[in-house]
Amino acid sequence: MPSGKRRALGQHFLRDPGIARAIVDLVAPTLRDLVVEIGPGEGALTQELAQRCGRLIALEVDTQLIARLWRRFPQVEVQHADAREWDYGALARPPEGRVLVVGNLPYSVSKPIVTALQAARQSIDVMALMLQREVAERLAAGPGGKVYGALSVLTQAGCDVELALRVPPEAFRPPPQVDSAVVRLTPRAESRVPAELEARFREVVRAAFGRRRKTLPNALNEGLGIPLGQAREATTRSGVDPARRAETLSIEEFVTLTARLS
Repeated sequence: MPSGKRRALGQHFLRDPGIARAIVDLVAPTLRDLVVEIGPGEGALTQELAQRCGRLIALEVDTQLIARLWRRFPQVEVQHADAREWDYGALARPPEGRVLVVGNLPYSVSKPIVTALQAARQSIDVMALMLQREVAERLAAGPGGKVYGALSVLTQAGCDVELALRVPPEAFRPPPQVDSAVVRLTPRAESRVPAELEARFREVVRAAFGRRRKTLPNALNEGLGIPLGQAREATTRSGVDPARRAETLSIEEFVTLTARLS
């Protein structure tokens, strides 16, 4: 892949071995574990992971990088794959081991990759993902702030999220123009959202934040196409003041609201 195309993908290669070790320490792999690495690039994380886990699958889209990774790490299963579409749900846990996901995600496709991982969370034990700091902060944000949004709610509904490390631009080649951060995502044994409400929950959350400057009933009226009176009644019966906006609601309040609207 030409360097210009790599830049278009937001691809910045980690070059700091100390930070690579710190990221891998967040999932603490053992020889019993299976690890999927997203975006191995030039192999900074790959080298650390290959020394510590039992089996390593590395997903890379750049064919030139794949050839180098094969030569450098013959024991690693390097796959030519798009991490947005790879079937994480098909992963099987090793006997007495875990399934771990580690990656330095290209900025331009980080959100769809996180969405794909979230959908397959029942097959994954722990994730450590490097993202643009702004996206990482959104994932970990709580109610009441400007960065709290649909991505926060939909991720935290199924995972515990920890903003674990901040990474400066000089840790990469080429240095990005923004700071990066690593989040640790631990899928919950049970989602905060009942299975029968999950599809509607996503619709409600996206509608609410899609018009975040409007009060909740108005946002739901426009986003879901339901009558304003019905939206106000559902909001009130959920114990939520209809004058509130989406960024003030907790996940539990969104679940209650979804049940009223279902």
